[in-house]
Parts: sequence; C-alpha cells; structure tokens
Amino acid sequence: MLKINKYSMQGEEIGTKTLPKSLFAAESKNPKALMYEVIKMYLRNQRKGNSSTQTRAEAKGSGKKLYRQKGTGNARPGNLRTPLRVGGGIAFGPKPKNWYKRIPKKKKRLALKLALTERANDKQVIIIDSLKFDKPNTKAAQELLLKIAPEKGRKLILTEGTDLNVIKSFSNIPYVKLDRADCVYPYEVINCNYLIITEAALDKMKEVFAK
Repeated sequence: MLKINKYSMQGEEIGTKTLPKSLFAAESKNPKALMYEVIKMYLRNQRKGNSSTQTRAEAKGSGKKLYRQKGTGNARPGNLRTPLRVGGGIAFGPKPKNWYKRIPKKKKRLALKLALTERANDKQVIIIDSLKFDKPNTKAAQELLLKIAPEKGRKLILTEGTDLNVIKSFSNIPYVKLDRADCVYPYEVINCNYLIITEAALDKMKEVFAK
C-alpha cells in the first residue's frame, strides 16, 4: 500500500493517506505504447481546422448576369461571384477539417490509471484535506503551494467541483492548472510535475474511474 502525507488548508502535515490500488497501482503489457496512442489522439482532438475560403455560393455580390451574352465585343460574362473575377469565390479552396478521433473509453481509463501510478511511484502526489476560500486570494494560494510543493514545476490541482473562489485564487499563478476530478485526462496528469488532490476529489475519482 502506498501511503503519502496529507496536508491541511494551512499547509501543515496532518497525517497520511493510503492511495487506492484501483487507481494508483495499474499495470499494462505495454504501458508506453498505450500512453502514446491515447495522448496522441487527445492532442489530435485539440486541433481546429480553421482554414476556410468562400465558395462561389458564399461570396458577396449579385447573381445577375453583368451584361448580355453577345454583341458587346467583351468576353461572355458570368456574375460577380465567379472565381474568375476579383472578389469572387474561390474554386476548390480549403474548408475546415474535422480532426476528431474517438478514443475508446477503456483505453482512456487505463491510460489515466497508468499516469496516476507513475506520479505516485515518483512520489509526486499530494493530498490536501480541502480547498476553500471565502473570496479569491492569490497570496494565500501561493503560500499554500510553497508549503506543500515548494519545488519548481507544473502543478495540477484536482477538485471535486467548480468553486469560483478557488479557481480565481490559483488562476494567476504560473504553471498551475486546476481541473475537476471527474474530468481529468491522462495528458494533464503525465504533463505535470506535482499532482495535488483534495480528499473529496480523490473519493470522486474512485467513484468515477475505479471500475
């Protein structure tokens, strides 16, 4: 059983906490390949196809024929939106691409457990009994982090819900990210140097991910 220190809101050590094996003792035949596949799909899903051009139907301008077909000595005209004219539509131009690829639930869940296991084995998991601020207080949030995780590096804080005072207290601190325990993703866990979890958030994770 993996026991780690538990801290109070004031940053004082108040005991130990045993991490559940269902989350922090995962095994896989090829963990690196699984993590690579899931994280690669996650980063792919963050892409947004923004390249977009207007087609002939989308360009602004009248659809009326500019002048008669014959008898003017000019080329046979179309309307203003033809790709041959300045300001007209673009023929065969790029359109937004959907990069989304579905990630199987079992793979995603196992990858999360492997990431949590790696953080626990590296002794980079910290449990705090609760996080509560009467009002946004960045100074108090910084002081707490200096006591429980003074080393430099990215820190991920997992909470059981959405508390605006907590979010605003940590949002201006560099290299600190907050997320809900039931929405955490393997990439977030593997990309942080310290994982800080409230006790209620840990219970939520056991309820959602331990199956």
